[in-house]
Amino acid sequence: MAYGRCQSRAFDPTASQSIACFRVGPCSFPQGGGHKKFWTRTCSSSWDILSFDISPFPELFFFLPHFPPKHQPQILCNRPNCTMKMKRKADSPADGRKAIKKRTKNTLSDEDAKARFRKGLFDKKVLEKYTSEYATSTPYKHSVIHELADDSLLRKVREEIKANVHFTPKETDIYKIHQSGDLANLDGLDDKALAKLPSLLALRDALYSQTFREYVSHITGCGPLSGRKTDMAINVYTPGCYLLCHDDVIGSRKVSYILYLTDPDTPWQPEWGGALRLFPVVDREGKDGEVAKTPLPDFVKSIPPAWNQLSFFAVQPGESFHDVEEVYHAASPEELEKNAGRIRMAISGWFHIPQVGEDGWVEGAEREAAHKSGLMQLQGNPDQHDQPQAKPIRVEKSKLEEDDFPLDESDLEFLLKYIAPTYLTPDTIERVAEHFEEEFSITLPDILHPRFAEKLRKHVEDQEKKPLPESSDEIEKGAWKVARPPHKHRYLYLQPGEEKTEESPLKELLEVLLPSRQFRLWLQMATRSTVESVDLLARRFRHGQDYTLATGHEGKPRLEVNIGLTPTTGWGDVEDDEDEEEEEEEEEEEESSEEEQPKKKGKNGAANGKGKEKANGKSANGSDAKGDAKGKGKGKGKGKAVEKEPEPEEELEVGGHEVYMAGDDDSNEDAAIYKTSDEDDNILFFQAASWNKMSIVLRDSGTLRFVKYVSQSAKGDRWDVSAMFEIEEQDEEPSSEEEGNGEASGVGVVDDSEEEFKGFSPSEDSDSD
Repeated sequence: MAYGRCQSRAFDPTASQSIACFRVGPCSFPQGGGHKKFWTRTCSSSWDILSFDISPFPELFFFLPHFPPKHQPQILCNRPNCTMKMKRKADSPADGRKAIKKRTKNTLSDEDAKARFRKGLFDKKVLEKYTSEYATSTPYKHSVIHELADDSLLRKVREEIKANVHFTPKETDIYKIHQSGDLANLDGLDDKALAKLPSLLALRDALYSQTFREYVSHITGCGPLSGRKTDMAINVYTPGCYLLCHDDVIGSRKVSYILYLTDPDTPWQPEWGGALRLFPVVDREGKDGEVAKTPLPDFVKSIPPAWNQLSFFAVQPGESFHDVEEVYHAASPEELEKNAGRIRMAISGWFHIPQVGEDGWVEGAEREAAHKSGLMQLQGNPDQHDQPQAKPIRVEKSKLEEDDFPLDESDLEFLLKYIAPTYLTPDTIERVAEHFEEEFSITLPDILHPRFAEKLRKHVEDQEKKPLPESSDEIEKGAWKVARPPHKHRYLYLQPGEEKTEESPLKELLEVLLPSRQFRLWLQMATRSTVESVDLLARRFRHGQDYTLATGHEGKPRLEVNIGLTPTTGWGDVEDDEDEEEEEEEEEEEESSEEEQPKKKGKNGAANGKGKEKANGKSANGSDAKGDAKGKGKGKGKGKAVEKEPEPEEELEVGGHEVYMAGDDDSNEDAAIYKTSDEDDNILFFQAASWNKMSIVLRDSGTLRFVKYVSQSAKGDRWDVSAMFEIEEQDEEPSSEEEGNGEASGVGVVDDSEEEFKGFSPSEDSDSD
């Protein structure tokens, strides 16, 4: 899975001012030094044009005819999450061709602008109706206009997009979408390219015409809007796509809008998802008496998509919180086809404050608006109302000497109730410590004792069978609480000491094992550190609802321990899914062996012969085990045709994985975009939802962390216990190798050349089960 601006870039040597994006298949990243390392490989097959950028203008994505064979673009970078950009010189193009000038936007007359919208839209009574509805709307002011544009024009727009515009899949912690480039850049296209999109250009000019801007300004009461600063793109949500909670406050934005281009002949159904959902905001008084605005975790207004429907609202810092509901997968391919693919296409964008030279422009207004937005978002210190709040418990330090094994017989007896005996032997702990010291992270499968794990699994599965209330208020009448605010995170959680928590293996793990002195000593040996405090949390991420967005960590490094307690499969954890497949295969083999007549065993036994056939794909006599319809082989009889097994369905990506990423030092970049440099991938650690698997990460300052939104298509909820251990800072001198590489302590990029730690086999001499 790729995060960030997921697009490979290529360069056309015949037009040095143009950059195109391609979906690259088997091409490998070229090696070599200097300039050649970017240009040595040409992909002439299986490349699909994603976008085109005409310098000096930003990119607009659309299909282009193929390049002549001798002018095929060459690969700049083909990694799936590559964001490498070609730096262009300010000089004239190398081939001497004149750069395309950006054309001036058409200034539409009032009559021409109105002709591109539905008849009667600009009637005074209609305008006053929308204005009145906007003023009384909740949870914050917004408007919905049905049948906005001229229907024939919008149908042409949709057909032009389908025929000529292609989309880049983009995925971060907050969204999963397919997006075009900025439609403001239509003005930068040459006449041949623009001829493919005349209706799209006409619609854009109509939306940003003075006539329609004044219409929107009258309804919202937001004042003058810019016609020069156009800011819009085409977004496509296919099944599994979504956009999580946010307030749209960036820069000079004044009004946010979305115009739906769903299939006009297959009406969108609310049960397909994809709705624009609005969240209420409450005022909370803090300890200092100041009031902060905080969004509640449950939305209260849902606006399903509809053909030719415009939804818009004034952007309000700390108030205009909204999300886009996941577009849900259909039950079958046949149903998906019947539903026209459930493709939620829309043009979304913003109206900005007037720019220099426009009516309504005020010097310094944009800077002042940004300043006020920041102040309003920080007013009243809203972070103090976040849930859960950290509750670290200071513990007595227990410094360990090298080669010290501080666990006595009673300590081991206690730990053996919960932890698999394999992980309690000195040799195993030493191996864990060596790996952790080198990689700053480790994953330990089957960490829990089988007996305790069985009880815990039954408890979790029983909890999943019980229906949960839909309302957060109803949920919080019990022991579980709801994490908030939703523009940071949303999930269910338990903290130690909650009176309403029923006795269970989960409570035992949370309140007995993890805060114990014995576990801290084990952790200190496994990580060669000294624990100072512990903060614990049990979490449940409901499918179709929950997530955490990327947050940083400031301060000294700390240990973060996570125990995966997700009993369902299909989360992308290879080991768990392989185990399930092996169990199913074993059950099928047992059933088939019972039905078959027992065969005479050879020297090595029937099992060995069967195993070899399966492993090598050959029968015992050396012929192809699959056979063929004609029965070729040494036997005289006609061979029986082997039925071709149906191809397994592709697993859906359901999210729920926890990711650690390097922070972005570039303040000009969107913090939600996860990038890769030309040297290292910035994903530092990745763990899919899993069962009975512990991960330990040394998290350094500045490292981002999040849990991906759990899709409605997941087989169940994501469960885990998350623990944070503050540790004593180490004053060790860096090694010469570290000094040379400039490496710091803390979780780092995993070297692909290193063998992944797979855990340990159970001790053969152990009599514990």
